[in-house]
Amino acid sequence: MTAPFSGLRILLVAPVDDAFEAHNGLRRRALERLGASVQLVDPIHAALLDKLVGRSVTQRVATALGQYRPDLVIVSGEGAIPGDQFDALRSDRSGQWVWVLGDDLGDVAGVARAAMAFDEIFVGSTGAARALDGHGVKHVRYLPVGCDPSVHRPLRARGPFRANVVFAGMATPRRERYLQELVEFGLALWGPGWRKTSLRDYCRGELPGTEDFVRAYAGATVAVNVHRSGPEMKSADASGVNRRTFELAAIGTAQVVDARADLPQHFEDGSELLVYVTPDELRGQVKRALQEDKYRERLSENARRRALGGHTYMHRMAEILRVAGRRRS
Repeated sequence: MTAPFSGLRILLVAPVDDAFEAHNGLRRRALERLGASVQLVDPIHAALLDKLVGRSVTQRVATALGQYRPDLVIVSGEGAIPGDQFDALRSDRSGQWVWVLGDDLGDVAGVARAAMAFDEIFVGSTGAARALDGHGVKHVRYLPVGCDPSVHRPLRARGPFRANVVFAGMATPRRERYLQELVEFGLALWGPGWRKTSLRDYCRGELPGTEDFVRAYAGATVAVNVHRSGPEMKSADASGVNRRTFELAAIGTAQVVDARADLPQHFEDGSELLVYVTPDELRGQVKRALQEDKYRERLSENARRRALGGHTYMHRMAEILRVAGRRRS
């Protein structure tokens, strides 16, 4: 059977690694599975020759545009290309341009100015979409992040990866404050920065890559998700749902997650995951999930079914290609 987007040429401008930027690699894989041919320009990890001659990311993108002649250019992230370079790169090139941004924009006004060089803008939260709309960007759409079931999947975990309650991610003061409520339940922490906090004794490692991230959460009885920002942080957008939410659902571990405005669009509280607002509520939800085995299993099964049915990177990239296709036709 022919893939739905067979023959489509895409230039993807995105940083890719096996840690904080792993999602861009999964987006590329999803695009290829949908039948597209994808050329990558990584603005951070340049080829050795490009480094030796000092070619900028703008020069590398311009070269790729001339040689590859893509039907569609997808740029991921605010800093992938300098904002004042978008118009110049598009001046004499065909093809549609799409910008995929996160849930919490750093420089809304700057993004709004650069957005006018793109045909479509996709952002990871409804709050970010409203912010850009308020700056006159009317071609912005909400598109959450997702998961890859071939990567985020149930695994049998042993040794240090087995724990009652797990959080994997960077240490922040907000996360430290919430997770302090869980130490008596057998808390295990993974990620950078925890050994410099009051929870240092519960840190089991730095989690250098995606495989260990999956193993850490797959080995948990209960997975905890604490977003970096919350409604008490007035300078940040607390509406968006992070990647961890979708990844944990696909891994198949019962999840307790802090409330987000966009969350009810994707998962149901009480039947697919458990939601909390305060540290006391987090403690209560984790305790319930640990004590009620059958209920915990239903949560994980329902969330995994929901994630695989509508929240994979295949779903997300297909939506981008459909929107871009409607504009091309």
